[in-house]
Amino acid sequence: MEIPVILRDEITRIAEEHKQNQLKMTAKNITEKYKNESGQGKHLVSTNLEALVYAVVRMPATFSAVSDALNYALESFEEDIYTVLDVGAGTGAASWAVRNALGEDLSFTCLEREDAMLKQGKQLGKLDPILSEAAWIKKDLSTEEIQEKADLVVVSYALNELSQPARIRALEKLWKATNKLLIIIEPGTVVGSSQIRFAKDYFVNLGGHIVAPCPSNDPCPMAQEDWCHFTTRIPRSKLHKALKEGDVPYEDEKFSFIAVSKIKVQSGTARVLRHPIKEAGKITLQLCTKEGILQKTVTKKDKSLFKQARKASSGDAFEY
Repeated sequence: MEIPVILRDEITRIAEEHKQNQLKMTAKNITEKYKNESGQGKHLVSTNLEALVYAVVRMPATFSAVSDALNYALESFEEDIYTVLDVGAGTGAASWAVRNALGEDLSFTCLEREDAMLKQGKQLGKLDPILSEAAWIKKDLSTEEIQEKADLVVVSYALNELSQPARIRALEKLWKATNKLLIIIEPGTVVGSSQIRFAKDYFVNLGGHIVAPCPSNDPCPMAQEDWCHFTTRIPRSKLHKALKEGDVPYEDEKFSFIAVSKIKVQSGTARVLRHPIKEAGKITLQLCTKEGILQKTVTKKDKSLFKQARKASSGDAFEY
């Protein structure tokens, strides 16, 4: 899903005030820091220019990943949401995604530890009448308590920046801050997926109810060396391509996530884990079900199932 045009255009306008070579160098530096220093509790984006470049190269992917995760969760979660807490908000991508999905009757609070990110996020939020009223609070998830509470708490690409002990403490804080629904999004890597798997077990032990993507509260049936992730395709702007030095007009963002509720929800249905294998007259699906991982082949003889399978893609719920 593409970020709102008004947001994309404003980020581009601000970026055009700087030399492109300077933006490219900053983008490379940020990438290197995230590759080499994530998970150590270090400050990875601290200057105004870094925050701007982060908005260019990461806001589209974060917006799309959060949008997809939220849409998957809302398939099973039907409670009203009025208050939103965006933890580790960065430049506000997750808040923009929630605003886009849930409409106007919302109140936002954004917690961010980096002054530059907070400043950039607040500036971009002024483009929207609802997000312009958001409360931006400087807070470090790893060292400070969260007094704020909300119906929906969203944490996107923030836990991977913490050390393991700090991450465990953060999960406790996030659960206390949640009134109804908590969604955590992490990179769709082996490490990111393992962090999500740990979070799932942690919240289930506290009495949480898994909303998505898992079909039950049971332990993950995947082998430890495997990982659960989803993919969202993002169109690239001209500036985005330039800073990432890519020619392809899109990029695929892989992400892992968990949505957990304090309110009991209807158990989820099976979910497609990998892209369906389509052959003449049949489609093979890898499904995560209440009974475990299942390979299901659907043929044209199963008319309704075959029609559903033809439209299915990785991440989709699947009734069988």
